[in-house]
Amino acid sequence: MTDQGPSVLLNTGAHMPLVGLGTYRLQGPEDTYQVVDAALTAGYRAFDTAAVYRNEAEIGQALRSLLPKHGLSRADVFITSKLSPKDQGTKARDGCLRSLEQLGLDYIDLFLIHWPGTQGRDVRDKRNPENRSQSWATLEDFHKEGKFKAIGVSNYTVKHMQELLKSCRVVPAVLQVEFHPRLAQKELRALCEESGVCFQAYSSLGTGVLLTDPVVQAVAQRCGRTPAQVLLRWALQQNVPVLPKSAQPMRVQQNSCLFDFELSESDMARLSALDCGEKFCWDPSLVV
Repeated sequence: MTDQGPSVLLNTGAHMPLVGLGTYRLQGPEDTYQVVDAALTAGYRAFDTAAVYRNEAEIGQALRSLLPKHGLSRADVFITSKLSPKDQGTKARDGCLRSLEQLGLDYIDLFLIHWPGTQGRDVRDKRNPENRSQSWATLEDFHKEGKFKAIGVSNYTVKHMQELLKSCRVVPAVLQVEFHPRLAQKELRALCEESGVCFQAYSSLGTGVLLTDPVVQAVAQRCGRTPAQVLLRWALQQNVPVLPKSAQPMRVQQNSCLFDFELSESDMARLSALDCGEKFCWDPSLVV
């Protein structure tokens, strides 16, 4: 893989870019092409999708069309996808193969279990642990075969991570969870650091709610930056990779401009003081 800009070293020995394009809700071949083109132009070299986003095929097609235009090859980009909760357990192998087929790839750089539960089962269903254990064993097989260069999980709590770390043959490379100033996830981050797992953020903007937070806006005004840039930079200064998403090319470009400024210690402290455990996305804490 050629230079991808600022990156984090995973426990597999591979480098993952610190900033990737999140593609949740990105739909339609034309819009996908436009956004991926803007992202590659802005320097993005990582793209995050999932089976449940229903855009793997469109992202794969866009990258195949656009990489030559930008003088890039498959090895120059880092692609992440995720197992659908409906494929948890016995259907995991089919789900993994489907993602490879939809993306049109021989391998995926990082593949995650998207959710600790199983679609169609109650969060308290005792079969949830067995299903995710079976899914993880399947991901380990794909990793051994070289089809998934790295494997990990998303939306796992401390309890889910401890359970996995006790039984896995391959230690997860990445844990991807909601992370922003109002949800600092200190216990999870400490567990990841102790276990050699990369802690990665999604929903850094709090589904957009944090863009209007008075503290965030005050810091942004003082820095001469957008609130989104401030929120993303807050994570990066804690060595947490981020996945900003937007369907607007201008925002895609703005969200990549994160390495030519720093937040002061006082601004970092003011933002971190917002932590109150507030979640804006899925809450996995009830999944047994």
